[in-house]
Amino acid sequence: MGRVKIMTDSTADLPQWMYDEHDIAVIPLYVIFDGQEAYKQDVEMSKRDFYSRMRKIKALPKTAQPTPDEFLEYYKRLTEDGSSLISIHISGKMSGTAQSARLAASSLPERDIVIVDSAQVSACLGLVVEGAARAAGAGRSKEEILALIDRLKEMVRVYFIVDSLEYLHKGGRIGAASSLIGNLLSIKPVLDIKNGLIAPVEKIRGKTKALERIAQLLEAETRKHGPMRYLLCHAGQESDLEVWRGLLFPRISYSSCEDIELGGVVGAHAGPGTMAVFFTPEYEV
Repeated sequence: MGRVKIMTDSTADLPQWMYDEHDIAVIPLYVIFDGQEAYKQDVEMSKRDFYSRMRKIKALPKTAQPTPDEFLEYYKRLTEDGSSLISIHISGKMSGTAQSARLAASSLPERDIVIVDSAQVSACLGLVVEGAARAAGAGRSKEEILALIDRLKEMVRVYFIVDSLEYLHKGGRIGAASSLIGNLLSIKPVLDIKNGLIAPVEKIRGKTKALERIAQLLEAETRKHGPMRYLLCHAGQESDLEVWRGLLFPRISYSSCEDIELGGVVGAHAGPGTMAVFFTPEYEV
């Protein structure tokens, strides 16, 4: 049985040590300032520099997926030893990344490459990828890993709030939450991802109440599932992690809990000050 390798894109937003520990290959997407200055996420521009610059500009940065040729370079290198490759990517409803990946894979019909549209974004994608990589490291077959990925796509969840819906609205990523536009100042909706798009959970008035509601929802999830895997996320405001800990730690139990920062590509659409909790029930690989 040949080795199975796992690849994703930089919107997975996992901490670097997870990519390293689980041998996950990552292809970067681009953030583009002023319509012409393109930087590879987390390679040519750090998260700190991204949020610092974003706060100073009026025009929102754009984002772009890797080209099929860029994917092709990764695919050739990762499969030249005969390994199978599972390439897992951001929701196709939010990005053309998976389509670029498919075009590249079609150029290598002799290689065993499977493209997966996660129907997720940010660390929801990351949790799917991390689970697949742990299974690969445990020696599971390609078919077993793909079955796990299908399970995880349904299991991973996020609750998040944004400082302003303006970023999602202008970036065209607001999805089913578009019904909330028009009352931007008073509403602080709790959001999640459904069917590959952003969707509203509840309309809340005020940030404090929205965060408290997320804590209540996660407390209920803990009662239902027991200790879970958590990723606490901020977007250019590290002090928000302490807010999350203060709200959640007295109320939830966890099998693992890591701090992350929203990457530039997702951050360009969600905006600085976004706060999120990604989670999944514990499972066997």
